[in-house]
This record gives sequence, C-alpha cells and structure tokens, in this order.
Amino acid sequence: MSEDWRERLLIRDLVENWAVWRDAGDWARFRTVWHDDGRMMATWFQGTADEFIAVSREGFEKGVSILHFLGGTAIDLSGERAIAQTKMTINQRASVDGVVCDVLCTGRFYDFLEKRDGRWGMVLRQPIYEKDRLDPVDPSAFPKLDRALLESFPIGYRHLAYLQAGLGFKVKPDMPGLTGPLVADLYRRGQGWLDGKPLELAPRAA
Repeated sequence: MSEDWRERLLIRDLVENWAVWRDAGDWARFRTVWHDDGRMMATWFQGTADEFIAVSREGFEKGVSILHFLGGTAIDLSGERAIAQTKMTINQRASVDGVVCDVLCTGRFYDFLEKRDGRWGMVLRQPIYEKDRLDPVDPSAFPKLDRALLESFPIGYRHLAYLQAGLGFKVKPDMPGLTGPLVADLYRRGQGWLDGKPLELAPRAA
C-alpha cells in the first residue's frame, strides 16, 4: 500500500469513528479524534472540542436524540494537513409543536485535519447544510408550523433550526449551504489550510 493511500485510510477511519463514537456516547474514545485545540461548528453549538463533548454528553444523558449517517469521503492531502469532505445526514428526533417528528438534514462534513506526532486529528469540523425535511413519526399527526419563523432560517437547515429553536437552542443563522458566499469562503479557508496558512475561522454573524 502506498503512503498516500495509508494516510487516506487513516483519515477515513477517523471520520467514521467520529460518528460511531459520538452517537454511541463513547466519550473517551470520541475525544481521541480531536486535537487538543480542536473546534466544532454546528447549528446549535460553536466552540472547542472539549466544550462540544461536554454539552453532547449532557444532552445524551437527558435523552436528546441526534444521529449521524455517513456516505462517501473526498480527501485533499497536502503533507501533514488535509481537508476531508464527507457526505452525511443528521437525524434529530424531538417534539415539534406537540408532535414528535424526525428532521433529516443532508449535507457534508468539511473537516480541517492535521497530522501531529504521527497522529491525524480534527482541528475544525464545519458542516455544510444542503437540504432538510421534517416528518412526523406518527403519519396521522401534523405539527402546525409557524411559517414565518420557519422561513426565517436558511433553506439548507430551516426545519432542523426550527426544531432546535423550539428546544431552546440559539441557532447560528449563517452556516454554509450548497452554494453561495458562505460556502465559497469556507472553500477559500480550506485551501489556505492546505497551503500551510494558519487556521482561519469564519467571521461571527452580525
């Protein structure tokens, strides 16, 4: 096996471990996929890996239901740095206006990775939210959505944002979608990472 393929397999293994260990609540092993300065961006959370693990664990123990399903991965390698894009679906179940619903959000995990002391780890995970939908678990029940509130969220994750806002989360209003300036800026920052530049975080929403 070539060294290039070995590195790609290690990165793919890391990406898959993230989803399995996080959804299973295996927090000790989940911590190993991150570097010490790792950061997580999500609709409902933005901060350090350690903070993300703490709030995820708290939610898990309270019965918050968020699952992740992975598809193909494309990896750009540049020495000891990499950008990995992985097709994914986020599935969150909760009560929406009194009706238990599933939200399915499809997109990509866009990961900034680095090999340090012989180990690959995540430095930044930034999801890209492409489209979503909401389905009642009981098909005979229909939540009465606030249309104005729903349409105030970005189209790529508006149903997910609606559900999360109803749970009391402050949802970030400017996450990248399939197209547009936000995802173009993410690609620019990703290329900078591969070119050896310092990690550049997205500007905060106004």
